Amino acid sequence: MALSDKELKEISYLARINVKEESFSSLKKELEQILTLFEELNEADTSSIDAMSHPLDLSQPTRKDEVTEENQRDELLKNAPSVKSGLFIVPKVIDGEA
Repeated sequence: MALSDKELKEISYLARINVKEESFSSLKKELEQILTLFEELNEADTSSIDAMSHPLDLSQPTRKDEVTEENQRDELLKNAPSVKSGLFIVPKVIDGEA
């Protein structure tokens, strides 16, 4: 797939990279090679291949969802300078609408 200078400028703008005009020819050649590889990949017949999320057939062991720590809220709130309804009260640090 051949790229024009205009397309290369647009790609560099969209990618937010600065490309010097003198490096257009080498960059164009590299991008064309990459696009050719993608065209080859698109030609591969994958209709008989099942989709997979991982190349190895592994499963992640899970554990029971149970509480493993005790509630220490009251003990931790004892050290707070200001508490309301079981929550830490801290000074406002961001101005703006709520």
